[in-house]
Amino acid sequence: MSLNEGKEPVVLQVLPEMEHGGVEVGTVEIAAGCQEKGIKNFVASSGGRMVYDLQKIKVQHFELPLKTKNIFKMRANAKKLAKIIKENGINIVHARSRAPAWSAYWAAKKTGATFLTTYHGTYGLGFLKLKKIYNRVMTYGKLVIAISEHIKKHIMSEYKVPEEKIRLIHRCVNLDNFSPEKVSQERMIKVISDYNIPEDKPVISLIGRITPWKGQALLLEALSKMHNKNYCCLIVGSDQGRTSYSNKLKDMVKKYGLDDRVQFIEHSFDIPALLMISDIVLSTAIEPEAFGRAAIEGQAMGKIVIASNIGGSLENTIDGVTGKLFKSGDADDLASTIDWALDLPNQEKAKISAAAIQNVKEHFTKQIMCDKTIAVYRELMKQ
Repeated sequence: MSLNEGKEPVVLQVLPEMEHGGVEVGTVEIAAGCQEKGIKNFVASSGGRMVYDLQKIKVQHFELPLKTKNIFKMRANAKKLAKIIKENGINIVHARSRAPAWSAYWAAKKTGATFLTTYHGTYGLGFLKLKKIYNRVMTYGKLVIAISEHIKKHIMSEYKVPEEKIRLIHRCVNLDNFSPEKVSQERMIKVISDYNIPEDKPVISLIGRITPWKGQALLLEALSKMHNKNYCCLIVGSDQGRTSYSNKLKDMVKKYGLDDRVQFIEHSFDIPALLMISDIVLSTAIEPEAFGRAAIEGQAMGKIVIASNIGGSLENTIDGVTGKLFKSGDADDLASTIDWALDLPNQEKAKISAAAIQNVKEHFTKQIMCDKTIAVYRELMKQ
């Protein structure tokens, strides 16, 4: 019989920081889900603006330098985490990223807490696959949560993790935020005014970090090949200091004569409103997305979603039903697919919109993700 058998879960989620991003949002959602079920839980990270979200739901946050990759600081973090685990009766340590996962793993071993991981991405393997040693900690959990079938297959093939150790839990959409009825007319008017978005043209949006693998350059090439010219394309996201790439994109806009049709928005604090004023939502990744949150957020808002036919998009977008898949990396196919979406009759748009919203409600809600994760916590307590 294990030390934890029959006990209620007491959970510590561990991640690098609480600044922004899908991992951080998921952490807050799981913390809130645990609170609703009366499960005591904590979060440890190096801090950030989303700590406030934890404070609002009365989840205690421990600030440690968990973003570090310095081995000595990682060992020091392990000692601090072990102290937190002992003092708060924590019996599940849930790691969500590699560097802090090592500290969490050492702390769990020292205290006897059960170690759990969520595998969020394929992670680079580096020269001669040497980073596999570093990445492997994400497979050390007693159970491993994979955020998509794509990730599940990756960790089975690359790290030889047995299928019975993996629990598939897709990422989600928070329908409290991403629902057409939740976005007021005032919010839509504000984003239109703030970013000077034309109201007499269809709006195409690509939302995500400005980084080459997200496919912004591919999109600009595709726009130059389209027969439709009457649209406004919004490329939304921060380059996070990658100015050489963002400057390249701006040069491409000039080269293709797209100045009057393409607009860059570096920061937006109301993504649901931006999606709501969009007609077409894009996910143009040229490398497989681990899951592809942008595609399901667009579907949740009832928009025509166009996504590349690789990675997680194959799981969350039903081709021709809830959106349309295009051949990854193919500017010509992306161009013809956007043209198709712009030319769609209203009746067809309404049909796809309804199917997209239903797809999210049935498979990708916050409640589904939280319930499945809490079920894993309880399963660990029985093992």
